[in-house]
Amino acid sequence: MTNVGPQRISSFNMHNMSGKLNGYRILILETREEAQFSRLLTEQGADVLQCPMFRIDDAPDPAPIESWIRGFIRQPYDDLVLMTGEGLRRLLKVAKRIGIENEFVAALARPRKFARGPKPVKALREIGLEAQIITEKPTSEGLAEMLAREDIKGHRIGLQLYPDRDHAKLIGAITAQGASVETVLPYIYDAKAADTNIVTAIEEMANRRVDAIALTSSGQVRRLIDVAKAHNCEDKLRKGLGDTPIASVGPVVSEELRANGLHTDIYPANDSFFMKPLISAMAANLNKAPPRVAK
Repeated sequence: MTNVGPQRISSFNMHNMSGKLNGYRILILETREEAQFSRLLTEQGADVLQCPMFRIDDAPDPAPIESWIRGFIRQPYDDLVLMTGEGLRRLLKVAKRIGIENEFVAALARPRKFARGPKPVKALREIGLEAQIITEKPTSEGLAEMLAREDIKGHRIGLQLYPDRDHAKLIGAITAQGASVETVLPYIYDAKAADTNIVTAIEEMANRRVDAIALTSSGQVRRLIDVAKAHNCEDKLRKGLGDTPIASVGPVVSEELRANGLHTDIYPANDSFFMKPLISAMAANLNKAPPRVAK
């Protein structure tokens, strides 16, 4: 596969593409929505090779999360920034365990809610709430840019964090506007638990036993490279990625690929950065060539 920039592949209705991935082996690295992504691909006939990048666990010390939730109920924030849907669901799980779920949901309804992309929006809707403002760019930088356009001086802001990221710049950008920030980190990643799976996936690509790899977050790119370096197989990873079409869900992932000297071969059409348009793009692209014989 020639190294190229993002390709715009015409998208089409999922209901009209049944079986369009028959015989193709697709490697996915998703974790939070791995089951849904796998199901959607399987419905289109794909042979899905699943490789979780890490295991998600509750924070080992529940006390700070419980304290944050109780404080929120006593005095809801002026603004709430939700970084991930997983984070909100974990907070709700803690609130339910300590018997204050209804009070927490009632408190969540009061502040203005900022969502970092569609996943927190979905989690809010599961409890009958809506985000008032959604980032144009689903990144920490995008959140900072969005908040810079808002008058938050003197506001108390609740900020739900996620692991595998240094949030100091975002917190600094908020406090620089005269707001106070109270953070909560409701879950952790256990990365070591998945290293063996990732090395196996690298071997599969290097041996040309994968028809495409689908990447849905920038963290997946970093994790692949970090594990390859740790296990002395970065050359093998780069060879495998050079031989395997890389499907990127959107610009954040493609930028991370470029930053690491990698490329995007398959890209959703019409700026539709979700699973179904990504699957449509893969079907359109891969059907130009037969599946690989070696499985």
